Amino acid sequence: MSDPEPCRMKHTEDTEEQRDPMEESEESEELSEVEEEHHVKPGEKPLSRSKTKKTLRKRREKKSTTCTQCGKSFTTKQNLDVHMRIHTGEKPFTCDQCGKSFSQSSNLKEHMRIHTGEKPFTCDQCGKTFIRAKNLKKHLTVHTKEKPHSCSVCGKSFSLLPHLHRHEKIHTGVREYMCFECEKTFISASCLKRHQKIHTGEKPYKCSHCDKRFSRSSDLKTHERIHTERSRSHVINAAKPFLVHQP
Repeated sequence: MSDPEPCRMKHTEDTEEQRDPMEESEESEELSEVEEEHHVKPGEKPLSRSKTKKTLRKRREKKSTTCTQCGKSFTTKQNLDVHMRIHTGEKPFTCDQCGKSFSQSSNLKEHMRIHTGEKPFTCDQCGKTFIRAKNLKKHLTVHTKEKPHSCSVCGKSFSLLPHLHRHEKIHTGVREYMCFECEKTFISASCLKRHQKIHTGEKPYKCSHCDKRFSRSSDLKTHERIHTERSRSHVINAAKPFLVHQP
């Protein structure tokens, strides 16, 4: 009677998962790199094989969460996938109101507040509300009077960095915003937009006391002072007959 043991051993060898020789070679090289990085000094114990493999595993995990385009690293694979949309241009979240697309669902949720009118962030100083937390943070500098951004040319300080950048163009002479109607140039997009109302005839600012309209809010405020002064004069004149003359 033949011994069944050799057959069983042979079967085990045949069914054992065979590793790719290339994969084994790469792992061997990586293990050698880890050992070289942890070069043993005289009197120190070398890393055990298990510790070396653990270090290698950590290195591989870090590689799997590092962007191949810009080298930025992330704590999770999910965060890396979201980041990669910056490079791919993928924007899977679309607003059903206006069609604008976003790379993250949180950005879409924030955008929807424009349509719903929701402004969950409130200033505890004046009650003004905002769509975004960062907008509230910027607004708070109005109350604190904090102006951390200073012009290196004239020393003028600003509460917001964009305001400093706009101011600096006065010194540099950079005016990259041009009106296509008259070719006049401006230092900011807001200045150009305000100017274009001259050509379009748009006057969105209406006086609450009369039907007069203005293209700029500052002009409206100046105009409304006329009504305020008239109202004050009317009150004074109406009260004159009742005032008792003191000798």
